[in-house]
Amino acid sequence: MTILTSAPVAPLLDRLFAEAEAASPMASPAFASLSGEERRRLMASKTGYRELYGQLKEFALPVSRETGKLLYMLARAGNARSIVEFGTSFGLSTLHLAAALRDNGGGRLITSEFEPSKLARARENLAAGGLSDLVEFREGDALETLASDLPETVDLLLLDGAKSLYMDVLALVESRLRPGAVIIADNTDYCPDYLERVSSAENGYWSMPFTDDVELSIRLA
Repeated sequence: MTILTSAPVAPLLDRLFAEAEAASPMASPAFASLSGEERRRLMASKTGYRELYGQLKEFALPVSRETGKLLYMLARAGNARSIVEFGTSFGLSTLHLAAALRDNGGGRLITSEFEPSKLARARENLAAGGLSDLVEFREGDALETLASDLPETVDLLLLDGAKSLYMDVLALVESRLRPGAVIIADNTDYCPDYLERVSSAENGYWSMPFTDDVELSIRLA
């Protein structure tokens, strides 16, 4: 048995995924009224994303169940002890990563979220899962919250916040990524500059798509 597949984490994740699947972002009138082109514009904007995510603050917008399992497996396989997460939301991905840290014998997970109400929900969920002691929650703009006091080395980086900031957040953490560190980026269709950066061995990365939305990369040196 693992932390991920036993109580209280397993039933908690089942409940949270079920709630997320039942609550569609299309239930938000403001979001539903946006055209696909307008949504893409807001996602790609360095400032407009706040408007978009502000409309979605009641929705978990989690990684998929499969991606959650991938996060756990990668953190376990790499014996991760130091993890940075951009985009906490309700903490579903955070639960997977913290469970891996517990099963690895401990560590530190730094996670950043700019929406206070979402961070409050995440804190509750991590407490319910008995994993709060492994997690450092940072509230605010990730370009500020992740600009200092990072671990000397980072074993795994998850990018699942505002897509237009993936390159900026990577730049903040890049010097701390150890050789072999894993980077998982969700919804990369919205950030071609990020994909260009991690798709070149000359930039120090090896990368491949895991699914249509998720890009899996490793730091070479």
